[in-house]
Amino acid sequence: MKTLVMVAHPNLETSVINKAWKNRLIQETDMTVHDLYAKYPDGKIDVVFEQQLLLDHDRIVFQFPFYWYSSPSLLKEWQDMVLTYGWAYGSEGTKLRGKEFVLAISTGGPETAYQAGGYNLFSMSELTKPFQATANLTGMRFLPTFTKQGVRFLTQEQVHESAEELVRHLKKNY
Repeated sequence: MKTLVMVAHPNLETSVINKAWKNRLIQETDMTVHDLYAKYPDGKIDVVFEQQLLLDHDRIVFQFPFYWYSSPSLLKEWQDMVLTYGWAYGSEGTKLRGKEFVLAISTGGPETAYQAGGYNLFSMSELTKPFQATANLTGMRFLPTFTKQGVRFLTQEQVHESAEELVRHLKKNY
């Protein structure tokens, strides 16, 4: 299975967890790690290139820090530009049908903040419904999300272990 990991972090060099995840994932021979902010510092997305990347892979992963209850802005722009009507969805938009879709999300806040009655009032599953709806609309199978929460409080050992957990999660057969 060929896996495409779309890394979307506007300040990856200052990140601890997302940088560690990326550095670990690039060691995998069956994974393509694609850093959107490095590829498109000007925000101008090469739609044809991106669509071909999607076609060349079986499992699509969006890796990002959870910003304002969603993804960083370039990933949203990528979705708007790349997942077009007639290509990704619509009566003739079947290019992604049957592919698998995974989210790999980090949060600074603890897990207890992301649940009913918690600080943010909603669970991660509720807050990621738009991504689940995207998978549904495009005919992709939404797989379990990998989430690491409270990343501001992790030790270096915990950061390293989370990178190993992410690899195992992305290689798992569902």
